[in-house]
Amino acid sequence: MRVLCHILAAYLAVTWVTANSPVAEMRKLPEGLKLGVATASFQIEGGWNAADKSLSIWDTYSHIPGKIKDGTDGNDTCKSYEFYQRDIQMLKFLGVDFYRFSISWPRVLPTGFANKISEDGIGYYSRLVDELLANGIEPVVTMFHWDLPQSLQDLGGWANPLIADWFEDYARVLYDALGDRVKTWITLNEPKQMIIFGYGMERFAPNIVSPGIGDYIAVKNALLAHARAWHLYDKEYREKQKGTCGITIATDFREGLSDTPEDVELGHLAMDFEAGFYSHPIFSSTGGFPERMIKRIAEKSAEQGFPRSRLPELSQKEIDYIKGTSDFYGFNHYSTKFYTADGYKKGMYSIPSYDDDIGAVTNYKDYTPAPTIHTTKIPNGIRKALNWVKDNYNNPTVLITENGYGTFGGNNDIDRIDYYKAYLDAILDAIELDGCKVATYTAWSLMDNFEWDSGLGAKFGLFEVDFDDDQRTRKARLSALWYKNFIAQRSLDPEYMPEFEEKWF
Repeated sequence: MRVLCHILAAYLAVTWVTANSPVAEMRKLPEGLKLGVATASFQIEGGWNAADKSLSIWDTYSHIPGKIKDGTDGNDTCKSYEFYQRDIQMLKFLGVDFYRFSISWPRVLPTGFANKISEDGIGYYSRLVDELLANGIEPVVTMFHWDLPQSLQDLGGWANPLIADWFEDYARVLYDALGDRVKTWITLNEPKQMIIFGYGMERFAPNIVSPGIGDYIAVKNALLAHARAWHLYDKEYREKQKGTCGITIATDFREGLSDTPEDVELGHLAMDFEAGFYSHPIFSSTGGFPERMIKRIAEKSAEQGFPRSRLPELSQKEIDYIKGTSDFYGFNHYSTKFYTADGYKKGMYSIPSYDDDIGAVTNYKDYTPAPTIHTTKIPNGIRKALNWVKDNYNNPTVLITENGYGTFGGNNDIDRIDYYKAYLDAILDAIELDGCKVATYTAWSLMDNFEWDSGLGAKFGLFEVDFDDDQRTRKARLSALWYKNFIAQRSLDPEYMPEFEEKWF
């Protein structure tokens, strides 16, 4: 009887682990899959008025009372402009293959234009690149992660078609200064978030509220600006610098709440609005905006009395110019949302607007909400999103450039580790079972930072930052110790959980 009880207890223990662990068995990583971490200039650098740097739109926005949830700003953040060598020590501790960071346009070009290149600004990034390479860490550089020079915003920013000229000039400066050492360039990070939230809502800088009109104009201009930077690299720099250039698109998954034909179709439409708006013009065989979007916005515009669609038209010349302008699909992913028309009422959102054009009620089903809601753990969504890219765009090489989990603090961040385990398990399924061509995985973020409209309150870091300490001391969380082991072992172990030890930087 005692033996039977032991067997039953062992069976129950195995059953519990299998049911509750995000990973069922040890999994080795594919050969060549690179592992890294990411940050963004405005979120970590501080030094907002150091040397000859000018204001960015996020400097302006974060200084407006009430715009940032916790009342903080981006003046100092992690002080990486001053302490970047400590960032490199953290990267070495983790053992990453690469570090994705972004460059501050107004730090490099204080007027916003290429007539004046800041020696201090470009020197900072040149030293950072040199020290990364000296430590065996590959630099992956994002040219634009939302901190537009305020001087250019005063002229209309992304709503001004001349932004394509200005961005191409900025890209040339970066290629000339850093392209001999930087071999992976990302033009724009997440066009949807920077434009829909910034030109169609009050949520993000530059706080231009022109929903369903100004934001759509800005999307077209951003796509053309990206294409200009890619063509410039392709024609003048690729042969001698031997690098790659592409774009990163937020590709959170969107699907219908139920399996009714109406909800299923609404999920497809929502995915076109979420990611296809930016990916279809670049990666599809036909180019241009997704047909569902074109049809829906035209219908809504007509209902609202507009003489033509609010979605700007792409000429055939523009379609051909944008199509194919990325050497990889930069892929950011955090969670999945579910869409239904059931319960949606006209006037629920501003008319016109991006949300009204979709026309749906959204939720996260019955999944346990994350402290930072848009990182709610729904791991099968990343596999679905990777397959959406594969199926729609002829299976391009995918660089996963962000994936992470937001909390409100604490070093014993087991929930973050569970999130990473579950999502990496789903990514391995997408690679091994579905044939998705994933080349990199990037954890967001290296350390706590200024999380846009959430300020310093939302914590995404593998390393905790003491924002009350003038030295911005960084402390490794449990997740940093886990990620370090994951990188070293190059395997996903369902049972491994590190013991906490204090590591300060």
